Amino acid sequence: MKLRIGDKVRFLNEVGEGTITRFKDKETVFVEMADGFEIPYLCKHLVPIHTELILNPEVENIEMELETILSDSIYFIIEPDHEMPALVSDYKFYLFNSSSYNVLFSYSVKDDEYFQTLKHGELGAYQKVFLKQVKKNFFKEYAYHKIECLFYKNMHYKSQIPLAEILYINDKIMSQSTLIQHNEFKFPVYAYILKENFLDKEVVEKTITMEDLTRLKAIKEFKQPQKTSVAKQRIKDLTKEIDLHIEELVDSHSGLTNHEILSIQLERFEKELQYCLSNGIKKLIVIHGVGNGKLKQEIAAILKTIDDIEYYDASYKDYGYGATEVRIY
Repeated sequence: MKLRIGDKVRFLNEVGEGTITRFKDKETVFVEMADGFEIPYLCKHLVPIHTELILNPEVENIEMELETILSDSIYFIIEPDHEMPALVSDYKFYLFNSSSYNVLFSYSVKDDEYFQTLKHGELGAYQKVFLKQVKKNFFKEYAYHKIECLFYKNMHYKSQIPLAEILYINDKIMSQSTLIQHNEFKFPVYAYILKENFLDKEVVEKTITMEDLTRLKAIKEFKQPQKTSVAKQRIKDLTKEIDLHIEELVDSHSGLTNHEILSIQLERFEKELQYCLSNGIKKLIVIHGVGNGKLKQEIAAILKTIDDIEYYDASYKDYGYGATEVRIY
């Protein structure tokens, strides 16, 4: 019988049930009771009810024997579509969570000097998630992979330092790497470790400096309009307009890098867009200016991921070339 952290179980020889929280050894697990206490039980004395392990419908559970889950690690996986290198035409990228922690993750690839997020979400303990598939001919365009992760459990756990790694992988590095056969994948894979040693003690506290406080004070507090009745809101606020020029968002932007400015603008845009989606706003005018076009590109990339909307250049008469109109259905 295979058991995993997060499985709900009943006791074979007594009344009661609980949730598996961790493994003591290959034959014994700890079960958390309704009162919050953990009690060790032999696996053979437990009967699975169902699992609440899956946090994201896009991810897959990793089928693992008990002895393989005693060492926590996070991997970036590249799977070719054929065992013979000469016959490979596609590569698939995965994030492989071989740990007892739940993971909030984001996956980005480099686009010129910036990174573009391709996927983000939640990944449960002992799960893998498909990130991207690319043709072999375009593999060199995906040399930089940025993975960011936060780790947590739905119980008491040891704090872990967040992960932020940038992997550089090209054909030469791949040719020098060893292919690994794993029963979770159809073909042998390249595995690059992102994090291990979860049991090591790490210092995760950080003191806010005066420089941090100065930057925080420079950013204006984002305040959503007070909600009125649904009927009045739809009549009055069918259209919303936001101005993302940096001088409209912060009191002073001197000392901010271009990347920091772009991050502030995109954060404000995403908050305003979410507000519109949640409150029945049908049209959103985003004033981003002309500039070098990077902000407009990043906005378009975000809008492409959202269903039931369309977007296009806003009225030239009213905004020139510096605005985008978003229609929400």
